[in-house]
Amino acid sequence: MPRCKPVDRSPRLLPVVLSEQIQSGTFEFALDHLVDHELNLDALDVRFNNDEVGASAYDPRVMLKIVLLAYSRGLISSRRIEHACLHHVQFIAISGDSQPSYTHIAKFVRELGPQIKALFTEVLLTCDRMGLIGRQMFAIDGVKLPANASKERSGTHAELRHRAARLDQAAAKIIALHQSQDDAGQDHELSTKHQDRIEALRKEAQVTRDFVAGNKPRLNRKGQELKTNITDPDSAKMATSKGVIQGYAAQAAVDSAHQVIVAAEVTGSGSEQAMLLPMVQASSTVREAHTLITADAGYHSKDNIAALREANIPALIADNQMRQRDERLAEQAKHKAKPDPLYDKGARAKEAPIRLYRPVDFTYHAPTNSCICPAGQHLYSNGNHCMVRGKVHHRFTGAKQSCVPCQRRDQCLRKPQSTQVRHVSIFAKNQPSPHAAIELMKQAIDSARGRHLYSQRIGTVEPVFGNIRHNKRLNRFTLRGKAKVNAQWSLYCLVHNIEKLANHGYAQ
Repeated sequence: MPRCKPVDRSPRLLPVVLSEQIQSGTFEFALDHLVDHELNLDALDVRFNNDEVGASAYDPRVMLKIVLLAYSRGLISSRRIEHACLHHVQFIAISGDSQPSYTHIAKFVRELGPQIKALFTEVLLTCDRMGLIGRQMFAIDGVKLPANASKERSGTHAELRHRAARLDQAAAKIIALHQSQDDAGQDHELSTKHQDRIEALRKEAQVTRDFVAGNKPRLNRKGQELKTNITDPDSAKMATSKGVIQGYAAQAAVDSAHQVIVAAEVTGSGSEQAMLLPMVQASSTVREAHTLITADAGYHSKDNIAALREANIPALIADNQMRQRDERLAEQAKHKAKPDPLYDKGARAKEAPIRLYRPVDFTYHAPTNSCICPAGQHLYSNGNHCMVRGKVHHRFTGAKQSCVPCQRRDQCLRKPQSTQVRHVSIFAKNQPSPHAAIELMKQAIDSARGRHLYSQRIGTVEPVFGNIRHNKRLNRFTLRGKAKVNAQWSLYCLVHNIEKLANHGYAQ
């Protein structure tokens, strides 16, 4: 029989030196040194005026260390952070065994908004002093994250009023069902479950009506009404690859040298065009005249390109037709026709959509000024020098006697039941863009050097979002309101930058 040493799990009093739990070269050590010796937290100290009266407060430096350490470990819930402060030795060490409650932690994060920008800038300047900002290229991009709000509580004012009426009808239906049972001789009182349900429906309907009465409709730049959320009016419905979410678009500008975040912001809109210039302005503290700005097609607009050119800021902003102009991707269409090996959900996945005839499918003969449709019928000319968006095109229209009985109407017209004839616009080839700035941007991004520089964008900014979303587990915002959500996003960006400092020998 083997003879082994005994296993004893009886209580022990083990000596723990808390200062030795924060080892040099780790994130905790860099965070502790940065907060104690680099950051100016006087703005947080002025919150308290309890030197003579009142209870003692938790040191804001300790609270900031706890929150940033928790976010670096993927802990976002204040209750889980409180548990870590009680049982995790590194949290105990960095907090000096302060043991703040979850309410204090949540209150600290919730009220941090006005001071976070100054802290972010101080950390950014520390990264610059360490030589982590190359200033060669800043890549701007965004990631859409769910908000702490339900998308079912969103809508225009008319839709919200309709929703309140539907909730009242649902409550009345429960009552009517109970009354019909009484009339049938079934004398039963409303159960507690039904009473609670009726009360909840009526309360939700009243909250919806109060919101509509007390808030003006949200309008976009064109004067059209936007959908508003009752729980978090600053958030918006956004389309993602996994469906529609109620959330925010978190923006970041990332330096290409060491992937340091140089600017961070959130917006409650699915459109990113309006965020390009503010992000460029936010990065001005470390940006130089030669710094190249890169962004994808979501930021492309006539006004943005013109503003960048007027300010003499070098930039490569992709447009929606960039890939179509790239001769290296000329044969990509043959791969799109192949079935997706990872997506097969029965007959719906195998049904190919009907492809409508496009202008390239029509035969145009310039010398005779004639156009023939795919069915072999001649179209007549009704405009030879038409102008749209600054470009000249020739307009052709089919004849009723040819289009109405045609067997290919379903392939030619979007609405064959209501549209009688087909209209086709043939644009002259190689027309210069009417907007000089956009044309120059296309030429720059289509050049060999432009393609080489722009190809570095995705490798610069996407790993940053991968680190924050997956390694740090930020899969949704827990606060409400743009100011609070912006503070939470800035804290995660701070964690990312402090990690860069720790990995490059800060304070060693």
